[in-house]
Amino acid sequence: MSGEFPRAGFWRRFASLIYDSLVVISLSMLTAILYFAAIQALIALGVIAKTDDPAAFIQDSPLLYGIRSALFIGVNVVFFAYFWTKSGQTIGMRAWRLKVQTRDGALISWPQAVIRSLSALLGLGTLVVLIDFKNKRALQDYISKTDMVSLTKEENKRIYQSLD
Repeated sequence: MSGEFPRAGFWRRFASLIYDSLVVISLSMLTAILYFAAIQALIALGVIAKTDDPAAFIQDSPLLYGIRSALFIGVNVVFFAYFWTKSGQTIGMRAWRLKVQTRDGALISWPQAVIRSLSALLGLGTLVVLIDFKNKRALQDYISKTDMVSLTKEENKRIYQSLD
């Protein structure tokens, strides 16, 4: 069970996802800039053949494109997993007073966080909450054996203050 707090509904989860998407987009943009700078440096050092359009070169190279894609996925997974394992809350979840936890109320582990992040399917897994009226659980909740609960203002504040 989810413990003393009720499971979160769809709209609060969705609102939280919008907040977190803004952060993840920013991190992805930073990742892209750093990756492009690294490719430019490799071209300047002669490790990679000179090209007039490095962006097209990355896009046309299956290896470089795959590395870029893996970096984007990695940034997303690490962002969510870090916050979920540290406090159970991302930035968006804190704003909407949500928390991810194990079925018995403890913080989730790194393996659970990675599984949860990957099984969320870019937020599409949350749509399951719309048809799971009884349990209010998303696909990622079922797969990772976790719950997302709605917190009281006091509990949300307590969690935030305990991070100091």
